[in-house]
Amino acid sequence: MKVNTQSVNFNADKKLIDFIQRRMDKLDLFYDKVIDSDVYLKVQNTSDKENKIFEARVNVPGDSFVVKKQCKTFEQGADVAVSSLERQLKKRKEKLRAHM
Repeated sequence: MKVNTQSVNFNADKKLIDFIQRRMDKLDLFYDKVIDSDVYLKVQNTSDKENKIFEARVNVPGDSFVVKKQCKTFEQGADVAVSSLERQLKKRKEKLRAHM
């Protein structure tokens, strides 16, 4: 799957981008019609420890799923967001099966 990763107001290192690519590639196991995805990494200027925002948009034919998570690290945000997207894609696949 093609993953477009954009980091806002900072430069993401290669290890983080590779980690996100590997996590997002796992979504192909649950729904094989995924077109591509856009990932936005943002850092908020707050005193909170959970100041990292991980936002992902996954495009499938006729629809797109958006997940936004705020965590301590981008890796944790990616894990939580991908598990949420897994649930959404499984639900969509079940709905499509029910209509056939």
